[in-house]
Amino acid sequence: MTRTDRTGTAVADALVLTRRNLLHYVRIPSLIVFSTVTPVMFVVLFGYVFGGAIDIPGFSYIDYLMPGIFVQTVAFGAMQTGIGLAEDMSKGMVDRLRSLPMARSAVLVGRTAADTTRNFLVVGLMAGVGLLIGFRFHNGLVPAVAGLGLVVLFAHAFSWISATIGLSLGSVESAQSSGLVWVFPLTFASSIFVPVETMPGWLEAFATVNPVTHVVDALRALFLGGPATSPVLWSLAWIGGILAVFVPLSVSRFRRL
Repeated sequence: MTRTDRTGTAVADALVLTRRNLLHYVRIPSLIVFSTVTPVMFVVLFGYVFGGAIDIPGFSYIDYLMPGIFVQTVAFGAMQTGIGLAEDMSKGMVDRLRSLPMARSAVLVGRTAADTTRNFLVVGLMAGVGLLIGFRFHNGLVPAVAGLGLVVLFAHAFSWISATIGLSLGSVESAQSSGLVWVFPLTFASSIFVPVETMPGWLEAFATVNPVTHVVDALRALFLGGPATSPVLWSLAWIGGILAVFVPLSVSRFRRL
């Protein structure tokens, strides 16, 4: 079999497993509720609870908040990758898939692709809810589409972090608990809800270099207007760096199972 044939087979295997994971997701109502209702609650509650207390010059708080909520949602949604892999391992599904004549990479690619697709659909739903409660894309259609694409890329990168953790721990409960440990600090110690300049000095130092802050700032520049080149480049650098580190780690861990 030529290299081209092997690549085509690996892609076909990955697409089959992507479809399998998406169907599994659709058939479990609790996953649908967690992935859709929770982000909508964040948008509504934070928008109305803090909207009158936080003043953002030039924009409403909902306009300031929505880019951050997009990023927070996909960050939490990426936790499902590690949880799903840990669940498949505990049920013996990974062992059965490894025994089949398919590309080993297809298991990981299929899982991360399915979760990225799910995150993309949730972001679309949230954008609709945001528009209903007053959010607007102030900078035109092309920057808005570019910003949503950046969110999806970020979601994919975070899915590979989650995959590495899920494969390393092997238990659903551990994957869930560890996901909260690394996602919570990254999302709440960032510019999602408030400007980093308002934070204590030690926390501002962390939030400034936090990849979540860079992506949120890039989305705000693309959605609302303003200098976008620097935050977008920093975001792409973080996404590339995360993929460069955690894709090989995930593959290596998967081969050692």
